[in-house]
Amino acid sequence: MRYFDLHCDTLTNCYKQHEGLKNNNQHISFEKSPAQVYIQCCACWIQETIKKENAWQYFVDCAELLKRQKEEHGVSQIITNAELKEAKKSVGAILTIENCAAFAGELSNIEKAYNYGCKMATLTWNGANDLGSGVRSGESYGLTEFGKKAVKEMERVGMVIDISHASEILFWDVIEHTEKPVVASHSNSITLCSNKRNLTDAQFNEIKKRGGVVGLNFFKKFLNDDFENASMEDIFRHAEYFLSLGGEDVIAMGSDFDGCEIPDDMKGIESIEELYNIFAKHNYSEELIDKIFFKNAFDFFNKHIV
Repeated sequence: MRYFDLHCDTLTNCYKQHEGLKNNNQHISFEKSPAQVYIQCCACWIQETIKKENAWQYFVDCAELLKRQKEEHGVSQIITNAELKEAKKSVGAILTIENCAAFAGELSNIEKAYNYGCKMATLTWNGANDLGSGVRSGESYGLTEFGKKAVKEMERVGMVIDISHASEILFWDVIEHTEKPVVASHSNSITLCSNKRNLTDAQFNEIKKRGGVVGLNFFKKFLNDDFENASMEDIFRHAEYFLSLGGEDVIAMGSDFDGCEIPDDMKGIESIEELYNIFAKHNYSEELIDKIFFKNAFDFFNKHIV
């Protein structure tokens, strides 16, 4: 099987706990992956407790940690399109940002982050930052003036805009002020689970219209309103619902491993094969399952990594 995951917090946890990506005590330990081909987007998560003056250096430290993984642990960072295609035969990691507070209010840091290999960035976390309002900020505004400049600069350098965690007003403001595809790296359907972190049908359809992708999140509170009974079957349920909206070329995986509480029937990356088999038991074709688990995300990045 092949697996491409749009979001995890493993890199950030490894940075804080002085571990490597290949062998650790996290949800994702690369050596435990059952996938023959495995590409993982690894986020530097800027927690809202990190002071603005420290945010950029925190990102740099996480980026440097990922750079060292090949030499120290045999996990290669994907920066170029050629490296992406080479990883199609093995394993690789793509650097991302979760919470553009990482830019510390400086437009010049966007290109610097891209040059470190950051290919995608989640605009906010749950609160508000220099760019706009997160989903739990309680604010009623979208992009700030800096945010409008920032999303334009992200498009210019080639950094994909990720709208997971954005407030709904921020989502639509981003759509108004950008032209390229956007991604929801780790978000489910609000129709199936009412948590406000999930996507409305209108948001999903706009991402589809733009040519973006949506990664299914494994957080139990985003899977089922009765979250204590959430299971891997709920991940399938959200996929099936998005398929009913015409999402065959849109749905991907965005586990949020190491950043969330996963269902009780999951252990971590080693459970991906079992999840794959759940889709197969529901008589999904191998071609469709491969699209959801790998190809849709791969094809998207293949178009947007130069």
